[in-house]
Amino acid sequence: MQTKRIIPCLDCKDGRVVKGISFVDLRDAGDPVEVAQTYEKEGADELVLLDITATTDDRATTLEWVKNVAGVIHIPFAVGGGIKTLEDIEAVLKAGADKVGINSAAIKDPDFLKEAADKFGSDKIISAVDAKRREDGGWNVVRNSGTVDTGIDVIEWSKKVEELGAGEILLTSMDEDGQKKGYDIGLTRAVSDAVSIPVTASGGAGSMEDILEGLTEGGADAALAASLFHFKEVGIKELKEYLKENGINVDMSMYED
Repeated sequence: MQTKRIIPCLDCKDGRVVKGISFVDLRDAGDPVEVAQTYEKEGADELVLLDITATTDDRATTLEWVKNVAGVIHIPFAVGGGIKTLEDIEAVLKAGADKVGINSAAIKDPDFLKEAADKFGSDKIISAVDAKRREDGGWNVVRNSGTVDTGIDVIEWSKKVEELGAGEILLTSMDEDGQKKGYDIGLTRAVSDAVSIPVTASGGAGSMEDILEGLTEGGADAALAASLFHFKEVGIKELKEYLKENGINVDMSMYED
């Protein structure tokens, strides 16, 4: 049985972890290094750090944050935000990241995603897909931290990034992000069914039940959350125990003596 992953997300701005609603109305959630250390101790399977203003500020990822976090954790660590060139990817990986998330740059130039996968390996490349619901019930890809609607259909784009070599998809619902009402299950299921690479559900988790639904009804391979963990509403060990009780295979080895 496949082991499902639990992934806290560190949205970073000005050297701090923050969390908002649909990427705005940001609240402070602590120091990235301290937060990362806490999550590793609590049993997180992986961590994601997003430099959330890198693309809109037209700059590269802040490598100091990556180095500081990578220096204190041992679990897999993915980084996104402002990745525009192969040199950017190399710099982030050298700074200690295990994987790199690419969003806006791949939309502007899909060949960039293929070049990245060819050079660094698909296992290092995550396609970050931010989705916004259309009036007809489908979803469009948005970029630049959700500020630009590309008009590209999410399902078609997800198939394309798999063909281009992305090793996994980090799928975020812009409509549900920070709302804490649950993932967009229709979106998550549609993408999970459309591709064979792992899909991480993101955007909207407000309870353990929401995460269970994302991993079952949504078909996701991993569940990402921020507010739920940052503000101590649910502990990772508590969550994993709940998921295990409900038939989900999760890694509990870190809790063994």
